[in-house]
Amino acid sequence: MATEKIRRIKDLDTLKALGHPLRMKLYRALYVAGTATASQLAEQVDEAVSLVSYHLRKLAAHGLIEDAEAGGDARERWWRRADVGISTRDEDFRDAPESAAVHAALSRMHARQLSEMYESYLDTQAAWPGDWRSATFSSEYLLSLTAEELRRLGDELNEVITKWRVQGQAARDSGDTEGRENVAVHTYGFPFRT
Repeated sequence: MATEKIRRIKDLDTLKALGHPLRMKLYRALYVAGTATASQLAEQVDEAVSLVSYHLRKLAAHGLIEDAEAGGDARERWWRRADVGISTRDEDFRDAPESAAVHAALSRMHARQLSEMYESYLDTQAAWPGDWRSATFSSEYLLSLTAEELRRLGDELNEVITKWRVQGQAARDSGDTEGRENVAVHTYGFPFRT
């Protein structure tokens, strides 16, 4: 991985590039695979290789993914994510109506895809071993915070998740894959009024 930090996307063109549902799926699939070719990713997302290649080039043009050195057939291009993750913030896009609309659309698409991931788990939950079903959690907390406290809470949660991400990646890199699965952790923090 080129960097060990979450990349904060602040420009509209990169936001638009990521705003395509297939591109978001490909980005997520590269997280799971580590490195992959367009052919391998096309099988995972059930799309034509030519279409997947096109969208991978768009992601690469905006620095979201990059070429990866990989063994095997040198005729195939291997890809990996350029960063450990990405984030966006409303404050970077709210000054122009187009930017705000694109950010809102990306956020909605992302929320739908995350919901679909969780629903897929729920649909297959019975097929998972008992220890995995027992370890799975879903929580909601309703807090009374200031905007600054919410920002600090988000920073602290990111630190905790980063600790576990680094630990899991180190184990994976060392070949310690026994009992390991990919795990999605979704956290949200936003104001609401009743």
